[in-house]
Amino acid sequence: MSIYKTLQDRCLVDNVTSPALEKQLEDGALTFYVGFDPTADSFHVGQLAVFNLMSLLQEAGHSPLALVGGATGMVGDPGGKSKERNLLSPEDIEQNIQGQKRQLERFLNFDGECGARILNNMDWLGQWSYLEFLRDVGKHFSVNQMMVRDSVNSRLTREGEGISYTEFSYMLLQSYDFYYLCQHEGCTLQLGGSDQWGNIVSGIDLTRRLMQKEVFGLTMPLVTKSDGAKFGKSEAGTVWLSAERTTPFAFYQFFLRTEDADVGRFLRMLTNVPLDDIEMLEMTLESEAHRRKPQKRLAAFLTERVHGREQLQRVLCASEAMYGGAITDLDDDTVAQIFADVPTHRIEASRLDVGWGLLDAFAESGACKSKSEARRLVTSGGAYVNNQKVDDIDLQLTKAHLASTSYLVLRTGKRNYRLVMVEN
Repeated sequence: MSIYKTLQDRCLVDNVTSPALEKQLEDGALTFYVGFDPTADSFHVGQLAVFNLMSLLQEAGHSPLALVGGATGMVGDPGGKSKERNLLSPEDIEQNIQGQKRQLERFLNFDGECGARILNNMDWLGQWSYLEFLRDVGKHFSVNQMMVRDSVNSRLTREGEGISYTEFSYMLLQSYDFYYLCQHEGCTLQLGGSDQWGNIVSGIDLTRRLMQKEVFGLTMPLVTKSDGAKFGKSEAGTVWLSAERTTPFAFYQFFLRTEDADVGRFLRMLTNVPLDDIEMLEMTLESEAHRRKPQKRLAAFLTERVHGREQLQRVLCASEAMYGGAITDLDDDTVAQIFADVPTHRIEASRLDVGWGLLDAFAESGACKSKSEARRLVTSGGAYVNNQKVDDIDLQLTKAHLASTSYLVLRTGKRNYRLVMVEN
């Protein structure tokens, strides 16, 4: 199967600037690029599809350029935005670029003949003076054409918004990027979301004018849910790829909760799971939907790709803990998220230095009404520490019993939990 057909089957093609692109992708290795504006120090899950698109093209023998917008980030892309962006300082932009570079290395191979490279458009756009850029680049753009591009027109027609000259000029800068990369890096293909169509077409027009060379653009559909809602938001807000912004456990749970109507499409767009496997997983939604096999495959694949295999194993242990599995080797944030709705009892760390009696722990935490009730519970086999049954009424809890650095989990019966926070 051709790589272009594969991309279509994975719902990753929205539009192309020329039907000749399919043959170009089959005839030889191309260099392609995707631009990323450094609006934050982390990408979010809405960008997983373009990373997957880049990875699939690289596996097919094409070379990716990831272009971080050190220069364009200072201007702001109006595409897909209903109002003007807040301008970032050069220091914030540089910090964001470094964070994004670290994440890109999770998705692309930087070694070998078609190894990926990360470039910064400040390296060339920063060399221009304002007057020289207007004279040598701006003269090739028609304001009439710029006004009808969706990214500009949608802002002009929105009552009370409009667009500043700063963001209006963004199209010129992105167009020049394509020309520069074609001239200096042999890049002949730009990828982007469907909201980037106007910018991509403008870059193609400029490159053809200045180099008399055929170059191509491919846009992919924006990832949305089946009900039309925007993808990438949870109850807590944006789902980030950074573990500091969104914990691996919360990341995994976000995809585990994917609706049946969406999971097949997300597996195609966001992963490289073989298409035949995806079809088989979709069939399980009819025969054993309660097992959520497609959702588990989606969540596990993406958690491992974004956070690594070790974090995935921790997340799987944490998920088991939610349903009564042993709670071991977890971090504080994960334990806190699992038991976010559970009553919490605080104790001083010194209590565990000398030993905290098991019966005292259950009574003082409120898991039991009294020590005598706790005694009956333990002897009848209904007491658990970190989801492991305990039957020694003389047991002394110490720091060795902690589920994580600062937490101990007590349970009575099947689902009655108490979280104990150990404070220094």
